[in-house]
Amino acid sequence: MNFVSRVVDFLTSGTNWSGPNGIPALLASQLKLSAVAVVAAVLAGVGAGSLLGHSGRGSFAVLNATNAARAIPSFALIILLAIQPAIARLQDSGFVAASVTMFALAVPPVLTNTYVGVREVDPAIRSAALAMGMKPTQLLRQVELPLALPLILAGARTAAVEVVATATLAAYVGYPDLGTYIFNNNAETFAGAALVAAVALGIDTLMAAAGRAFTPKGMRTTTRVSRYRGSGASLKAARAQG
Repeated sequence: MNFVSRVVDFLTSGTNWSGPNGIPALLASQLKLSAVAVVAAVLAGVGAGSLLGHSGRGSFAVLNATNAARAIPSFALIILLAIQPAIARLQDSGFVAASVTMFALAVPPVLTNTYVGVREVDPAIRSAALAMGMKPTQLLRQVELPLALPLILAGARTAAVEVVATATLAAYVGYPDLGTYIFNNNAETFAGAALVAAVALGIDTLMAAAGRAFTPKGMRTTTRVSRYRGSGASLKAARAQG
């Protein structure tokens, strides 16, 4: 009970809700880092995944490399980046090292989902669009990407939750966020972890709502959007198409 009371005291203390090291300020820093990494990953992942899915060329090698990169521990990568002279001399070295690490974490689910979503568009739909005179770029932009949107949004949702939950590592390389609490004593560690879990749950809920809002109405009842994580289906698709 003493431990629980210390956690409650920490979360309810007014001093922890103000100032540069207060919960709101650290939360804002973590959300800023997460937003930068996820937005960059969506731009890169959707761009590369849509081109690979549309053409099918080189998809097996790229998807294998992307999924293999997920085996690199984020903690090891952020430390390796932080000690690089080119990054260490920067004023915001912690933010740079953390954002690159979170970007690397976020790209695979977005790229994989985009590839699978575009590649699995019904061939009959592609044929009909081309027969109507669409050019390949129009086919991708006006047909394939809209049909792949539910999976793309699911990949972005997965990436956002993973990044928000992992961004606490940034505190270890000098970037202040909610991880600052986790690397302290037991009560603060538990409180910080609870805050991060609550934020991740909130982000997941918001992304799920956004996914429903941006999915075309005609696809909501026929497409079951899942948070696509594994590499098995993508690799099978790559083997079949590559």
